[in-house]
Amino acid sequence: MSRRVILLTVAVLVAAAGTFLVFLYVQGADTRAEDRFETVDVLTAVAPIEAGETIDSAQAAGKLQLSPVAQDDLLPGYQTSTENLAGLTATTRIFTGEQIISDKFGGGEIEEAPSALTIPKDNVAISVNLTDPARVAGFVNPGSQVAIFHNTSAYSRMLLPRVTVLGVGSTTPAATTTTTAEGGAQTVETLPRTLLTIAVDQRDAEKVQLAALTGEVAFALLTDASDVGPGPGATPDNLFK
Repeated sequence: MSRRVILLTVAVLVAAAGTFLVFLYVQGADTRAEDRFETVDVLTAVAPIEAGETIDSAQAAGKLQLSPVAQDDLLPGYQTSTENLAGLTATTRIFTGEQIISDKFGGGEIEEAPSALTIPKDNVAISVNLTDPARVAGFVNPGSQVAIFHNTSAYSRMLLPRVTVLGVGSTTPAATTTTTAEGGAQTVETLPRTLLTIAVDQRDAEKVQLAALTGEVAFALLTDASDVGPGPGATPDNLFK
C-alpha cells in the first residue's frame, strides 16, 4: 500500500473520530439542557403572606398558585400542594414570587425580627428630637454618655444625670421663632433637628417625654470624670448669684 493511501486512510479515520466526538458532545449538551429546563409545578406566592397567617387562609385569599420552576432552581422543602402544611402558619413574611417551602411554616410560632438596637436589661429605648445646639453640635454619637437638661423660659435644670445614647437618626429642618427684648420683634430661624435614641427605665422615659412636651430637652456630653448631679437649677432670680 502506497504512502499516499495510508495517509488518506488515517485522515478519514481521524475525521470520523472527530465527528463521533462532536456527536457525543451535542447529545450530552441536549441532555443537560433538558435537565436544566425540565420544570416542576411548585406552590408560589402571588401576593404577600404575612407572618402568623395560616396556609389555609392564604389559599382561601387566592395568594397561592402552582408555577413551573426549573429543577435547578427548586428550593429545599418546596411544596406542590398545601396538604403537608395544613393548619400551619407562616413564621416570617413571604413575598410575592417566593416558593412556598416547609421551613417558613410552623405551629403558630412567629419569627421575631431582631432589633437593630442593643437595649440594656430592664431599660426601654425612646427617641427625642433635638436641635444641633441641644445635641452638642453633632458630637453626640451612639455609645455616648449624656446628662439631660430641661429648659424653659422660667428655669434650666438637670433632669437626668447620666444616660446612654443608643442611636442617632435622620436630620430634618425645623423653624424656631425668637422674640427680641426690644420692641418684641420676632425672628424665624431654621435649625436642623435630629432624632436621638436613648436607653432609660420607665420612670425616666416618662420624665423625658413630659419634658419634651413642656419645654426644650438638651443633652450635655459627659466623660467618665464629669461631675454632674441633681441641683436647684438656674432661674432668672438666681442666674447671677
